[in-house]
Amino acid sequence: MVSIVSYHSGTRAFTAEDSPAGTAEPELSAEALRLRVRQQELLAEYGVLALKGTPFTRLLHEAAAIVAAGLKAEFAKVLKYIPEENRFLVSAGVGWEPGVVGVATIGADTASPAGYALQTGKAVISNHLDIEERFRTPELLLKYGIRRAMNVILEGDGSPFGVLEVDSRSEGEFSQSDIVFLQGVANILGMAIERQRMEANLRTALDRQQLLLKEANHRVNNSLQIVASMLHLQSSNAENLDLRRELREAGSRIAAVARAHQRLYSSNRIDSLDLGVYLTDVCKDLNALIADCEISVSAEEGIIKPTDRAVAVALLVNELVSNAIKHAYPGAQCRIWVTLSSKSGSTLLTVRDEGIGLPADFDLNTGRRLGMRLVNAFTKQLRGELQAVRRNPGTEFVVTIPEGARE
Repeated sequence: MVSIVSYHSGTRAFTAEDSPAGTAEPELSAEALRLRVRQQELLAEYGVLALKGTPFTRLLHEAAAIVAAGLKAEFAKVLKYIPEENRFLVSAGVGWEPGVVGVATIGADTASPAGYALQTGKAVISNHLDIEERFRTPELLLKYGIRRAMNVILEGDGSPFGVLEVDSRSEGEFSQSDIVFLQGVANILGMAIERQRMEANLRTALDRQQLLLKEANHRVNNSLQIVASMLHLQSSNAENLDLRRELREAGSRIAAVARAHQRLYSSNRIDSLDLGVYLTDVCKDLNALIADCEISVSAEEGIIKPTDRAVAVALLVNELVSNAIKHAYPGAQCRIWVTLSSKSGSTLLTVRDEGIGLPADFDLNTGRRLGMRLVNAFTKQLRGELQAVRRNPGTEFVVTIPEGARE
């Protein structure tokens, strides 16, 4: 006998076809009642497993294991629908020998019980496969001597994912109450399938956004490089020495911003950066550009900062290093040390030189040179605190950036 059961998840209503009119579930025995209670426990456990964000492959396997345990069946499987082949792939299962799960396929046309469940959305009970007339018995079930089977559709996000099937080669019959349990597991798995597809769509959208942001940074970098080149070219043609110097410094600062963007679009991360790694790369770029100066970097990794703050730190370091080259070592070879560390809930940045030292009347807050004004501006943007420490020899600039400052 074959029963085709229409299942409505909202009302839990069932209509049986090809079964005697007026038949009802017999009164439950103590053993059957214990089984129903166990089925509800299994459903609750599976629901918790799905809510915990369990990997999807494991959820498929657990679905098969739970329905086999809850229905005391030897076999169960998740059949994933392959539209282009109109077949099912056994994507998870219990009881099957090696070489079945992930390999075996079954026809998905309406002449098979699983295909009928998929095409009509109706649950299918087939308790006597050996005398089945309405459906053909798949070769896989014949090979394993399966006598009875149940199938329910696995819904996805807008299109069916496949079918959840339980199989047994023992005598007995599956009932409409068994369908309720099987459909319950399928409903939970269906929500997990929908969530997986939504997450996949979000990842695709995020990847697209990352690509667009990288392209934007690439274009910004190119544009800034062009502007910097134009300023350097203009400085070469300027007759006034002061104007020539100002144009070159402006070009160098724009080139520094361009290098910062270049590091952004070559990174795998766009919204945040490992500040230590990023700063080390930026200083390497400076080292390559400045022939007569050695820049040593000691930067702690694992200090993650939003991109805009990381760029501000990089530009701040660029100004401090440029100032040291220009004023601490006028016309001489130089050496500069840059350090970055995390200390007492703050990020500590230092730039140290062993040059001629600061003028006696130097004041951090009243400096008129553009370089120091920019240093103060970047420090303020970072909500940080700037100190100038006189060393013997040289100077050390210390910037303390609180962790909670507008991250």
